[in-house]
Amino acid sequence: MLKSEIVLSVAQLNRQVGQLLEGHFSQVWVKGEVSNFTQAASGHWYFTVKDDRAAVRAVMFRGRAQTVGFVPKAGERFEFCAAVTLYEARGDYQIQVESLRRAGLGDLHEAFLLLKEKLAAEGMFDPARKRQIRSMPRTVGVITSLAAAALRDVLSVLARRAPHVSVVIYPAPVQGADAAGKLIGALDSAIQRSEVDTILLVRGGGSLEDLWSFNDERLARAIAASPIPIISGVGHETDFTIADFVADLRAPTPTAAAELCCQPREASLARVAAGLASLTMQQLRLIERGSLRLDRAIALLVSPQQRLSRQGERLQALKARLVRAAGAPWERRASDLESLRRRLARAEPQLDRLRRDLEHYAQRLSSATPRYLTQRRTRLSASLLTLQALSPTKILERGYAIVRGAHGEVVRNALDLDKGDRLNLELAQGSADVKVLHVSGLL
Repeated sequence: MLKSEIVLSVAQLNRQVGQLLEGHFSQVWVKGEVSNFTQAASGHWYFTVKDDRAAVRAVMFRGRAQTVGFVPKAGERFEFCAAVTLYEARGDYQIQVESLRRAGLGDLHEAFLLLKEKLAAEGMFDPARKRQIRSMPRTVGVITSLAAAALRDVLSVLARRAPHVSVVIYPAPVQGADAAGKLIGALDSAIQRSEVDTILLVRGGGSLEDLWSFNDERLARAIAASPIPIISGVGHETDFTIADFVADLRAPTPTAAAELCCQPREASLARVAAGLASLTMQQLRLIERGSLRLDRAIALLVSPQQRLSRQGERLQALKARLVRAAGAPWERRASDLESLRRRLARAEPQLDRLRRDLEHYAQRLSSATPRYLTQRRTRLSASLLTLQALSPTKILERGYAIVRGAHGEVVRNALDLDKGDRLNLELAQGSADVKVLHVSGLL
C-alpha cells in the first residue's frame, strides 16, 4: 500500500457521497407514483416514489407535511420538489421532499397563464366592457350542479336575504371531462329563455384540476358574450379562474355571490319605509298649505246676504245725512257769512297807524345814514393805510430791490446763480440789467 493512498471508512465514504449528492441535487422535481406510504407517530411521511422502470425512497418531515393539506394515497401520481440525500447508516440514497403537487398541475398552470394573457390582450377583462349588476333583480338564475353544496348555500342566502326574489336553476356538472360544454349549454339556455336578470355561476372549492372546467376558453367567451350580467363565485377566496376574470363581477365564494346579486330585503323595506315617510310628510305639508289658502279664501269671501245688508246700512246712513243737509242749509250759510264778515273786519287795513309807522321809519333812516357813511369812510381809510404799508413799492423806497432771472423768475437764493448770469433789478424808480461777477452765500 502506498503512503499517498487515503483509506476511508464506510461512514466517511457515505458522508462524502451524501455531500456530493446534496451539492449537485439540492433541488429537483421528480414525478412518480406513491407506494408503501407510512405516516409515523412523529408526523413524518415515509413512502416510495416509483414509475414503471425504477423506484426511490422518500421522506417528508412533519413541518413540510402539515402544509400539504391532504394525505397522499397509494397509487396517486404527484410531482415532488425534493433534495437528494444519502441515508448514511445503510448507504441508501433517498429524496427529501419539500413540497408536492398533483402530476400535471404545472402544465395546467402554464395553460391557465397563457389563456389569461391571451384573453387579457383581447380586452376580455376590461372593466369598461362589463355589464352593470342590477341591485334589485326580480329573478336570479343559478348555474351549478344540483348536488353541489354551493347550490344549497346560494338558496339559503337568497331565502334569508331576499325571499321576494325568484330563483331559476340551470343544472350543469361543474367537474369532469365535458363539464365546460354543459356549463355553456346551461348558459345558452338561460340566455334564450331570457327569464332572469342576473346569473350566478358558482361551485365550491377544489384543486386546480377540479376547477379546470371554469378555465375553458369557450366558456370564457360565452360569459363575455352574455347579454345578462353574470356573477362568478367559483371556489374559495384564494381560488381564481378565467371565468372570474371574464364575469361582470367576481365573488370570492358562492355565498358571497348570492349576497352580491341583490340587496337584502331589510334594506329594500327600509328604503320603502323611508320613501313612504317622505311621501306622507310631503302630503301633510300640501294639506297644511291648502288649509291655509282655504282659510284665507274663506276670510275674504262675503255672502250676498251680508253684502246686501252692509249696502243697506250704508244707504240708510247716506239718507240720514241727506235729510240733515236739506233741513238746515240756510242757517249754516248765515253762520258762514257772519264768520267771513268778522275775518274781513280783522283784515281791514289801519291807514292812520300805518302812516305813523312810515313817518317814524323815515326819521330813523335819515338820522342813521350819515352815521353809517362816517363809519364806512373811517374803516376804508384804515384799510388804505394798512395796504400802503404792505405795498412792495414802499419796501423798494427803503432801498430794497426785486431780483429776477433771465426768464422773469424771482431769485431768492444766491446759490441758485452762476457766474455770468444776467439779472434784472426792479427798483423803486425804474429797473436795471446786471451781470453776476461773483456768487457767495450762507450754507
